[in-house]
Amino acid sequence: MKKIIINVFTVVIFILGITSCSDFLKEIPKNQISVDQYFKIPADARSIVNTLYSEGVPTFYNSGDWEGTPMMLDGYMSGLFDNARKERLGPTEAQNLTLSPTILQDYMFSLWSTCYNAISQSNNALKYIPGIVGLSQSESSKLLAEARFFRALNYFYMVKHFGDVPLITKPYGSLDSINVERDADKKVYDQITTDLEWALNDGGLVDVPFYMNGFRITKGAVATLLADVYLQMAGYPVQSEGAYSKAAKFARIVINSGQYKLISNGATPKESAYNVMRTSNTEREYIYSYECDPQLRTNNSPKYCVPMEHKPPFCIYESPWNAYRPLNEFVRIYNPDVDLRIQNSQLWHNKIIRNGVTYDFNGDWAAYLWYDEKAIYETGRGSMNINIYGYAEVLLIAAEAIARSEGVTPEAVSYLTDVRSRAYWETDRDQIKSELEGLSVDLFIKEVWKERLRELPFYFKTWPDIQRTRLYPVTNPNNSGEVNFENVVGHTNPWGATFKEYHLLFPISKITLQRNPNIIEDSYPN
Repeated sequence: MKKIIINVFTVVIFILGITSCSDFLKEIPKNQISVDQYFKIPADARSIVNTLYSEGVPTFYNSGDWEGTPMMLDGYMSGLFDNARKERLGPTEAQNLTLSPTILQDYMFSLWSTCYNAISQSNNALKYIPGIVGLSQSESSKLLAEARFFRALNYFYMVKHFGDVPLITKPYGSLDSINVERDADKKVYDQITTDLEWALNDGGLVDVPFYMNGFRITKGAVATLLADVYLQMAGYPVQSEGAYSKAAKFARIVINSGQYKLISNGATPKESAYNVMRTSNTEREYIYSYECDPQLRTNNSPKYCVPMEHKPPFCIYESPWNAYRPLNEFVRIYNPDVDLRIQNSQLWHNKIIRNGVTYDFNGDWAAYLWYDEKAIYETGRGSMNINIYGYAEVLLIAAEAIARSEGVTPEAVSYLTDVRSRAYWETDRDQIKSELEGLSVDLFIKEVWKERLRELPFYFKTWPDIQRTRLYPVTNPNNSGEVNFENVVGHTNPWGATFKEYHLLFPISKITLQRNPNIIEDSYPN
C-alpha cells in the first residue's frame, strides 16, 4: 500500500501569512523556493498537497515533548486530565486557568502560526494548481479537494480555540495590507463549510475507507469533518440555525455509504475492539488518521502511557511519563461493572503485567490505546497511526443531531445503542435499546454526551463539547457511571480554579498582538 509520508525536500512557501515578521520577508533565503519558481509541473502540485498531511493541526496529535502534545491542552483545559511532569508550563497553566496573552505566549503563538502556515500552503495550492500544465482535470480536482479539506481543518481548530480570527483565503504577494483584522467566527465557519462542501461535491474524491485509499482524504473524511463542524456550530457561541439538521445530513452520508463499521469485540477482553484499535492500522472504523511510520514519521504516543518510575531497564524510553493521566473525576465517568473500556488494558490501564511480573501504577490510570510494545521495549519508535476521526464519533454525532432536529427516533436510538452495546459487551443489546428509547430529548442527548466522554477521550472531544454546550461533566464519588452536567461558567474544576466566560477560548499570544496591531485581544485580561 502506497504511503503518503514523504522523506524529501519540503517546499517552504515564501509568503508565510499574517504571523510572519517583515524582516523575514525582505528576501528569499537561498534554500527556499519562491512561489514564482514553483508550481510548474504536476509533481509540484502533488508535493505541496502531500506536505499538508504533516503540517498544521494533524501534527498537534503527535508533536510535543514534556508538555504533552498540543491536542492534550484541551484535556488540561477541561481540568479532567493531568501531566505527570508538573514543572512544565502549559498543563499547569491550563488546569489552574492562569493563561493570558503573556503567560504561555510562546505556546499560543506556536499554535497560531502553525495553523496559519498550513493555511498559507493551502491557499497557494488552491491558487496555483489549476494553472499547472499536464495535470489532468481529475487529479487537479482531487488535489484541490485535499487542499480545501486541510484549510478547513486548520480554520476549524482556530475558530474553536480562538474565536474570531483573520480569514485569509488568498496567498500574499506583497506586504501591503498584511496586518488584517479578526473576522467574525460565523464568517470563518461559513468559509469552512464552503470549502468542505466543494470538496465533497466537486472534488472527485473516492468513497472508500481511509486506508483503502492509500491513507488519502476520502468523501467519508470530508463528510465527517462537515458533520463535526455543524455540530460545533449548533452550540455556543455561534448557535447556527439549522446546524443540527446539517450535522445529521452529513453524518448520514457516512453511515449510508456502507463503507464504515465499528470494530467488533472478540471472545475475550484481550480480543476486544479496543485492543484491535491499539494494534491495527487498517480497519473500516477509521475515517481519517495521521499516518506514522517508524522509519520516517514516528508516533510519539507510546512514551506517554508508561509512568516515569518505569524507566530503563523496564522500557527503552529514557523518560517515559504519564502525560495524559485521567483524574478520578474522569475515571468515574465509566461504570466498571458493565463498561469494558475502563477494565485494565482496554482504553486505559492501571498496571502492566510483563514476564509474569505486575507493575502497579499506584492507583493512577494511563493511556493503554497508545501502548505499543515494540516501541516501548525495543525500538523507541511508535508505528501506529493516530486516529483523528472514527466511525463511533459519526454515530454519536448522528444520534445527537437527529434527536435535536427530529426527536428521539428509532434511528437515533440505534446509533447510540451501537456504540454503547460494544462497550457494555456483556449487557443485552435490547436492554440498552429499551432504556434509551423511552427517554425525553433532553435526557437522551445527555446520554449521548456521556458516551462521547467515554468513547472519544483520545479524539480529544472533551473540551470542545464543554465549549459548545457550556456544560461541565460532574461525576459522583459514590456512584461510578453517574454523570451530571452543570454550567461551566462559575464551575470550579478539580484543581480549585473557577471558569469564567473568557476561559472558553485560548488567549491570543502577545507575540501575535505585537506583530499585527490590527488583532486585538478582547477577552483575556493581561
